[in-house]
Amino acid sequence: MNEKEQARRPGGRSARVGAQVHQAVTELISERGYGNFTVGEVAARAGVADSSIYRRWGSLETLLSEVALTHLNAQSPMPDTGSLSGDLRTYAAQVAREITGPDGPAVLHLAVALSSSGQRGLQAGADIRAERTRQLQSMLDRARDRGERAPDAFDVLDHILAPMYIRVLFGMGLTPDYVDGLVDRML
Repeated sequence: MNEKEQARRPGGRSARVGAQVHQAVTELISERGYGNFTVGEVAARAGVADSSIYRRWGSLETLLSEVALTHLNAQSPMPDTGSLSGDLRTYAAQVAREITGPDGPAVLHLAVALSSSGQRGLQAGADIRAERTRQLQSMLDRARDRGERAPDAFDVLDHILAPMYIRVLFGMGLTPDYVDGLVDRML
C-alpha cells in the first residue's frame, strides 16, 4: 500500500464507523428509548469495538448529543426564499418532515431526554438548543438585512417549533395546515 492509500484510509473508515454508530444509536433509541441501552450494545449493533466508541466520543451522552446535533444539522438547512414569510414556512415544513420522518421521533425523544440526564446531558441539551437558535438567528438576521421586521429566535422556538415538538412527542401528528397556521400566527 502506498502513502496516498494509507492517508485516505483512516478518514474513510472513520466516516463509515461514525455513520454506523449514529445509525445504531438511532435504531436503539427507536426500539428501546433513551437510557435503555449501553455503549456495548451500540458497538455490537454498529459492528465496532466499544473501545472505539469510548476513544472517539468519551461517553454515551457525548455520542448521543452528537447524533442529535448531526441529525439537526443534516435535516434542517436554513432556507433563503427571499422573504421572512417564505423562509419561516419552508423551515417549519422542513422541521415537520424531520421530526415526523423515520428517525425524527427518536432523535426528538433523545434531545428531550438528554436535557434531564445529569451534567453531560444538560450540556448536550444546551448544545442542541444553541445550534437550533444559531440556525434560526441566521435566517432572522437575513430578513432584517432585507429590511423586514423579524421576530426574536426564541419567539420562533416558542410559537412555531415548540408546538410541533409537543404534538410529535404526544403522538398528535402534524398537518401542513397546522404548520402553516403556526407561521401565520407568528407573523
